[in-house]
Amino acid sequence: MRLRRDRVIEIKTPEQFDRMREAGLVVAHTLRVLAEAVRPGVSTADLDEIAAREIGSAGAVPSFLGYFQYPATICASVNEEIVHGIPSANRRLNAGDIISIDCGAIVDGWHGDAALSIGVGEIDPADQKLLDACAAALWQGIAQAVPGRRLGDISHAVQESVRAAGDYGLIREYTGHGIGTAMHMEPAVPNFGLPGHGPLLRAGMALAIEPMITRGGHHTMELADGWTVVTADGSRAAHFEHTVAITPEGPWVLTAHDGGKSYLSERSGLTAVAQAEAPGGSDAR
Repeated sequence: MRLRRDRVIEIKTPEQFDRMREAGLVVAHTLRVLAEAVRPGVSTADLDEIAAREIGSAGAVPSFLGYFQYPATICASVNEEIVHGIPSANRRLNAGDIISIDCGAIVDGWHGDAALSIGVGEIDPADQKLLDACAAALWQGIAQAVPGRRLGDISHAVQESVRAAGDYGLIREYTGHGIGTAMHMEPAVPNFGLPGHGPLLRAGMALAIEPMITRGGHHTMELADGWTVVTADGSRAAHFEHTVAITPEGPWVLTAHDGGKSYLSERSGLTAVAQAEAPGGSDAR
């Protein structure tokens, strides 16, 4: 999506993070339902209808629909499409495809934003490695979202995780972003950079961290629809994203059902993770 920049980085109170958590749980639930619906023969428009139903039934509003005239509830990007793919009844999934689904929701004016990539049926092992590498890079970046570190520490962790995983193209033109009262805010969160550089991370910041990688090069093209971004060389791509609150106790992944506890402890060794419950006493939907 297009970054709408503000002059300062928005700092949230714990109560405002609770509102964002509500939006994040709507997104997490919707993505879970969508992942279960992905199968050969399903169209990307079918997935968009499911997302609209799930977000609406939760009393939330889609973040994407109407944003700079974007025409759908989700972005559904298949194979060589990296991000911003527009759902279509003519785009039916085939066995062996991979699809990236990006979803956002608003609750009481606060946004949640997340994405995942998933295979359609049985997929090429090389495609599965691509998905695994992208997901791992996301969590390595999230583990750096700690007060006192720098934004570049997140970017560098993503970059080094991708490099260690194999010869993948790391997308540079599209980045993560700040999030809160708007879907896209300062700061931009690149997926490459130098540790110890960039804005100081403070408790109260919220970031959408979202690596995008390919099995080929890092160059991209935008299609004539003005939205869909594809790999210039036709290679397949993956995209994962979470909305992360920076708290004194560590990163709280607002768009993960468990707040990110299991992935952060398993993949990064981080033990100090915020685990505040959603209003009502349970993170589960």
